[in-house]
Amino acid sequence: MELHIAKDPQQLSENVAAWISNYILEVLQQQERFTFVLSGGNTPKQLYTLLAKAPYNMVIPWEKIHFFWGDERAVPFDDERNNARMAFDELLDKVGVNPENIHVMRTDIAPEASAAEYEKVLKSYFEKDETTFDLVLLGMGDDGHTLSLFPGTEVVHEKKAWVKAFYLPVQDMYRITLTAPVVNNAACVLFLTTGANKAITLKNVIEGTFDAEKFPSQLIRPEDGELHWFVDEAAASAMEL
Repeated sequence: MELHIAKDPQQLSENVAAWISNYILEVLQQQERFTFVLSGGNTPKQLYTLLAKAPYNMVIPWEKIHFFWGDERAVPFDDERNNARMAFDELLDKVGVNPENIHVMRTDIAPEASAAEYEKVLKSYFEKDETTFDLVLLGMGDDGHTLSLFPGTEVVHEKKAWVKAFYLPVQDMYRITLTAPVVNNAACVLFLTTGANKAITLKNVIEGTFDAEKFPSQLIRPEDGELHWFVDEAAASAMEL
């Protein structure tokens, strides 16, 4: 695990944009396509805005990138809470991505059907490969959740399925999510975390004893891949550095 600390969210986003761009170009020297899992939430929005601008909109070969999502709220695409909608607004509509390379988690069908369909798509890409995604971008909530792996939920313990749908009572909505096993088989996972409100949780996740039931972000430990935490000084303020 590598920890990268930036002064503030703006500097962090700039550092991550440069890191991702370099990583994509490096991987594409060895293969023809790059598979990228996007994250929802507020933290990556600034990053997506940067990637959609110069130099990244010109340097990155967007037509070779295949996009996926880590999780989704079961709300219509035009709902502002929809993770895919945010990524389209901030990034995908602004760069030269092939539409057939964009794989959203569908919210126009039943959540369980959407999860099953998404797992089929993923297996058509990765079932014969040693690893799954080239890059998974994740965030961490104040409560230590990542993806839709929330503390105390059954999906935290999933060992076989790659994608699961479940009802989250506290939010009164269904969620569709990748599971820990498929993410842990990725070539590289990158957490993006900012804010003093996450400092104690981040300390527990990285430095504390393993308790995935309480801090599901601890589940994300790539088997053979890289793990990077990009955080700002406020988020890192409780850690023993």
